[in-house]
Amino acid sequence: MTATVRSDSFLTLHYRINALDGEEFLSTFDMSPATLQMGSGQLAENLESVLIGLPAHERFVFVLEPAQAFGMHNDRLVERIALSGLPAGMELKENSVVEFTAPNGGTFAGFLRELDATHALFDFNHPMAGKTIRFEVEIIGIM
Repeated sequence: MTATVRSDSFLTLHYRINALDGEEFLSTFDMSPATLQMGSGQLAENLESVLIGLPAHERFVFVLEPAQAFGMHNDRLVERIALSGLPAGMELKENSVVEFTAPNGGTFAGFLRELDATHALFDFNHPMAGKTIRFEVEIIGIM
């Protein structure tokens, strides 16, 4: 019997995520394969769900609508913040990702879209939110 991906499987795989216009978000095909534990948050839950039941040693391509992938773009997650309200010494550069520390000690990231003398405009949506994506995966091994 051939092993298939389960919700608790340990996988070695190559994967590529890109928008339908060809914009590549992430790919492991030109480097060492990724190794991940299903259900651990290393891969988005929606992407993990399409892997369930797949066998090893094959390549698969999925086209996922925004709701199946990284969700719709949420305008409420775009926020203009006064520079005086940001941590002192925080490095700010337009068109870059900035890490924040949450009150509980966790971290989250925002994309700095605009910066002026008094405010910064951050987008806390996933970079692929609102986009239909192409998710290509080659499962090398299942443990």
